Amino acid sequence: MNYIWPLLIIIFSNTLYQICAKGIPEQMNTYASMTITYAVATLFSAAAFFVTTKGGNIIKEFSHTNWATIILGIVITGLEVGFIFAYKAGWKVSTLATVSNAALAVILIFVGLIGYHESITWSKVLGVAICLAGLYFINKK
Repeated sequence: MNYIWPLLIIIFSNTLYQICAKGIPEQMNTYASMTITYAVATLFSAAAFFVTTKGGNIIKEFSHTNWATIILGIVITGLEVGFIFAYKAGWKVSTLATVSNAALAVILIFVGLIGYHESITWSKVLGVAICLAGLYFINKK
């Protein structure tokens, strides 16, 4: 179960994420929306820290920050802004996440190989081929 529950959180959260990103009013400035989003995320994360870490010192935890934490904030902003702009440009909620995640899956095969020395198996090659075929069919008009 420790293997499954994080995946369930990701699936549930990503589903709501896509619904919310699609629901941002078109006339609202995307960056103003992101400011509100991250203010709420900051409050929620701080509250979750104190609920899950009895007697924890959040300032001390901040001292453990490295480059990845900082870059992740920038990257997440780009990810979210990209989805919001894509929805405003007319992408359908039924295809945008599928297309972007399939492309990401293909890219991450190579990131895993080059950056983390993960192996490429025939099942991964087949998975990439299926992703590429899926991208073709999803975008076929």
